[in-house]
Amino acid sequence: MVRLVLRVVIVLVAIPLVLSIAYNVVNPVSTLMLGRWITGERVERVWTPIEMISPALVRAVIASEDAGFCSHWGVDFAEMRAAIDSADELEETRGASTIPMQIAKNLFLWPGREIIRKAIEIPLALWLDLVVSKRRLIEIYLNIAEWGPNGEFGVEAGARRAFGVPASRIDARQGALLAVMLPNPRRRDAGNPSAGVQRLAGRLQARVPREGPELTSCLGPLR
Repeated sequence: MVRLVLRVVIVLVAIPLVLSIAYNVVNPVSTLMLGRWITGERVERVWTPIEMISPALVRAVIASEDAGFCSHWGVDFAEMRAAIDSADELEETRGASTIPMQIAKNLFLWPGREIIRKAIEIPLALWLDLVVSKRRLIEIYLNIAEWGPNGEFGVEAGARRAFGVPASRIDARQGALLAVMLPNPRRRDAGNPSAGVQRLAGRLQARVPREGPELTSCLGPLR
């Protein structure tokens, strides 16, 4: 019995580790997408290579979701410690979740704010950052994130729903609006933004960095 349990644990640990390496060449789907397919709910996702995504949108998402994306190794421990120290509730620590951490959650784990899930998410994020390039990680994130309330996943579906244009044609303002809706895509609408969403997008747009040596070194040319 002990051997059986041990084998099951080894398999469960090995699956995400092996899949992470495979995702260098295989385009993944999120657990949320799989759940919607199983229950017969709508899923709209067209995988879009990073070369076909507006650089303004890529930069806006990084600035909004994980400003240290190019410098950390999957987990920003300093930001996490600061967020935990200042948060009254676990929900408020979302800003410490890096893009690799969000990818780990979306690909391998379940939604929610449980401490156990976060404890599993951290080593998975470190592993993802080790075996997958930064360029591929942001490409995966942009294509598995939820971008609308009715099963829209990935930037192509999000851009077309909000603005009726492909992800390649998103401008700086539209990119900021799409980026700030990511924390709550079922309540925030980039295509019909509330005054609060417009303010958030304006602040984000003002601090989105232009493509420079660090970003180019991290991601390579975006176009």
